Amino acid sequence: MAQKPEDQQGSKGLPHRPQVPLRNDSFLPPHLRSSVTAVPVTPDITQETYESDNSNNSSGGQGPSRGDYFSRRVLDHAIAASPAPDSTNREGQSFHNKVTVGAQEGKKWMNRLTEATMAGRRESMSEFREISPDLALSGNIISATFNIPHSLKYRKGSDWELTPRRGQSALFDSFSYLSSDDSPWNHIVVAWTGEIETPTDTPSPPDTPPTTTVHLSALNHLSKPVPIDGVAPPTPPPVDGLWIPRDDMLRLENQLSHNKRIKTIPVWLADDSDGLDEGIRLKDQARWRRYAEHDLYTLFHYRQHEPTDGRAERVQWADYYRMNQKFANRILEVYKPGDIVIVHDYNLMLLPSMLRQRSPHMYISFYLHSPFPSSEFLRCLPRRKEVLEGVLGANLVGFQSYSYSRHFASCCTRILGFPSDTAGIDAYGGRVEIGVFPIGIDATKVASLAWTDEVNTKYGNLKKLYEGKKVIVGRDRLDTVRGVAQKLMAFERFLEMYPEWREKVVLIQVTSPTSIEEEGDGSESKIASRVSELIMKINGMYGSLGFSPVQHYAQYISQEEYFALLRAADIGLITSVRDGMNTTSLEYVICQRDTAGPLILSEFSGTAGSLKDAIHINPWDLSGVAEAINNALLMPKDKREAMQNSLLAHVTSKNVQFWIVGFLRRLVNVLGSRKNIISTPLLDRSEMLRRYRAAKKRLFMFDYDGTLTPIVREPSAAVPSERVITSLKALAADPQNAVWIISGRDQEFLSHHLGHISGLGFSAEHGSFMRNPGSTEWENLVEKFDMGWQEEVIAVFQKYTDKVPGSFIERKRCALTWHYRLADPEQGLHMSRECQKELEGTVARKWDVEVMPGKANIEVRPTFINKGEIAKRLVNTYNAELKALESDDESARKLEFVLCMGDDFTDEDMFRALNGLSAPNDGTAEVEAENTFSVTVGASTKVTLARWHVLEPQDVIECVALLAGVGGSGTGATDGVLSMGENNLAALAAVEDHIPEKL
Repeated sequence: MAQKPEDQQGSKGLPHRPQVPLRNDSFLPPHLRSSVTAVPVTPDITQETYESDNSNNSSGGQGPSRGDYFSRRVLDHAIAASPAPDSTNREGQSFHNKVTVGAQEGKKWMNRLTEATMAGRRESMSEFREISPDLALSGNIISATFNIPHSLKYRKGSDWELTPRRGQSALFDSFSYLSSDDSPWNHIVVAWTGEIETPTDTPSPPDTPPTTTVHLSALNHLSKPVPIDGVAPPTPPPVDGLWIPRDDMLRLENQLSHNKRIKTIPVWLADDSDGLDEGIRLKDQARWRRYAEHDLYTLFHYRQHEPTDGRAERVQWADYYRMNQKFANRILEVYKPGDIVIVHDYNLMLLPSMLRQRSPHMYISFYLHSPFPSSEFLRCLPRRKEVLEGVLGANLVGFQSYSYSRHFASCCTRILGFPSDTAGIDAYGGRVEIGVFPIGIDATKVASLAWTDEVNTKYGNLKKLYEGKKVIVGRDRLDTVRGVAQKLMAFERFLEMYPEWREKVVLIQVTSPTSIEEEGDGSESKIASRVSELIMKINGMYGSLGFSPVQHYAQYISQEEYFALLRAADIGLITSVRDGMNTTSLEYVICQRDTAGPLILSEFSGTAGSLKDAIHINPWDLSGVAEAINNALLMPKDKREAMQNSLLAHVTSKNVQFWIVGFLRRLVNVLGSRKNIISTPLLDRSEMLRRYRAAKKRLFMFDYDGTLTPIVREPSAAVPSERVITSLKALAADPQNAVWIISGRDQEFLSHHLGHISGLGFSAEHGSFMRNPGSTEWENLVEKFDMGWQEEVIAVFQKYTDKVPGSFIERKRCALTWHYRLADPEQGLHMSRECQKELEGTVARKWDVEVMPGKANIEVRPTFINKGEIAKRLVNTYNAELKALESDDESARKLEFVLCMGDDFTDEDMFRALNGLSAPNDGTAEVEAENTFSVTVGASTKVTLARWHVLEPQDVIECVALLAGVGGSGTGATDGVLSMGENNLAALAAVEDHIPEKL
């Protein structure tokens, strides 16, 4: 709240020629810099002039616009001064007169708070661009949040009534900062309109009788009109939903786009059939929040529903999915390359992935304001994989506390199988960074609002009303996670344990209705009944006719009453049983800057990790909470002030501006580091097809697991599909093709599943055994190698198998593998590192063997046996055969086409070998580089030696089918497993200049 002009630093009460302050205030907006405003360059033009202009422009009308959603507004961050601790505090005295009494103390406070909230200087766009010069930042931020910052009331044909929405003050304050001139960014918000209210209009005086009784309901059955013909007239059908014409929709969008505080683009949520060109019909508006609040909110706060048949959950999930899709569509309407998209909270957990699919290079971050549960709870969610995969579309995921980020990484490992650490998750061949960013409040705003004249009056009335008593204040929503019942039980225990405080301490508890639909069985009523029972019990046992130890106000209170209550408190008591961020605790610290009342804070609140100097309690330990209340009441003044000063320093410096700027800086750093990663291009199927058709002799080398088949938890379950077998048969049937499967699998597995295809060649156990096409005999390449190392490796593997439940040893002829795919992912990964370290320090030093960590396994094999050696051997062998033919055609004396496809690091040996064989440019290369296609399976950001990439094993099979000519025309399923995909049809069209009708 802005100060009156006569009380600001540039007022007429100051000397005519004040000295320019030595403090560097360049971080402030020009109209607030004392180095500018304190020097009257133009006679008779002082600070009041500028403040007067600002106050005149602060109305809610539409201001000038830049013609787009990213235009800015002026934000006044003036801080109201406060009385000094020792100043006179008589009722009826003007607050601004009190400022004079404590002017010096108030000035010190304002300077300290201003410096803290502005983080020492003002950010500039050039500073963000300097962090990562290669990023093409546009300077625009799109914030996606579920709830619009306003509550809406609709009257047909009139301007919409916009009132501030209750709750989420910290989030909305961050939006205000990003939208202000204090921020270098251009900012818009994309949000749902929320449930739109329709106020009841009264066009005539209340006592005026209606002009007609048509359509009015009867008072009772005797007053119903009797029809003349004996047949009752048809009852008009009730109107279903709220109809909003297109003109009124555009009127709201125009109001929101020109809002001076936060510019917003509304998302209209309705069924597709209800969204017409003429307008939109809104039915059951609360349906769009049900899945998030009934399933996600409760689970994230460690509450689990009883199992159901899933029908209601499927309907709610469908609404949740469509709602996220509509958000994605709305964002893409205004998105431009270089914009940053910040997605907020659990209502939009699918949005990052949806945006990533539509715009792969978009800069996306996600911040979860609520807690995130451990994997034991999240695994109870039927849609757990979809929710996690949706969030992993972001480049950076932020959390309120470290425990939440650790839980998220653990869930990605345990549920999705992605490797993770404390800094991020390796997903889909890329890296998703995670970080801890404790959110703060707008300390400047709270400091100005908490010391207005109206707040001072209410504060004085409260102090007079409870004179001689200690006041404990609690303000919570009435839901299952705020711990109101635990607070009351702890207060009852306090009065029981410490009878000396009876009739000397009063608990003022304010509970407001919750906006979260946790249950459909009236859980809010159950909580309210429980709270009422506890209050009656406490007041009946420890109260009297003239005193009630618990004062309960089950209502919304005004902002002035709220801040007066926080200022009047001797103790702030917060007993959340699970909470993301508690803004009341932060606002309490600001309001207690003069009186230093202790803050008692639940250790289960996300804010507890930031407010280290508060008194932390376990709300389930009633005696412990009672003892903490007693200690806080008896705490000496110097200790209270030391605690308050530490908390105040934290809250004023780690405020909402600090949070959002730090979050953006980390995001820009993450995006900049990704720009330095070399991106592997997607395989050009049309170019591959051209080279294939032009070649006379071709070599194919395929890995098996993760390439021809997806990775599965049980290795024996990775059987080839009918599509794989059909495509490989067709490819190997061409006499010009040499097709090899080069795998870590043993001979028995390969022979059993693919051995019936006579044209295939096999290399088993990473090259230890070979079987030529058309043969049934296996050649042992390590027959003469000493295998004495295996006993030592088995001993080490067995030790770790005993330690890790679910792990097992696979014995091959020439290699040994320890698998932990079925074990606990985190334990398996940790123990595999220990196992690898032990093997490299013992067996690998004594024997010529290699320790190879793989996908959920560790393999030990002879050093000279690897897939790269097999690739070299095959290329040299086939080239030697071609040269022996003594053909006159020089190009026919070596392979003219080589395709090598694999997915993990063991296949990098093949890619490395092929890069070496095709390296010379003087014509002496064993195979020409343009005819060599080394392809890895994974994302483009994957670190690899391959020259191309495809995304998944299905793409590998489609490439084989394309070259082999397998598949029907079109994209339908008329040919069963032999249908052809759109990518293959596009490649054929590019090569043949038309779409073939039939293969």
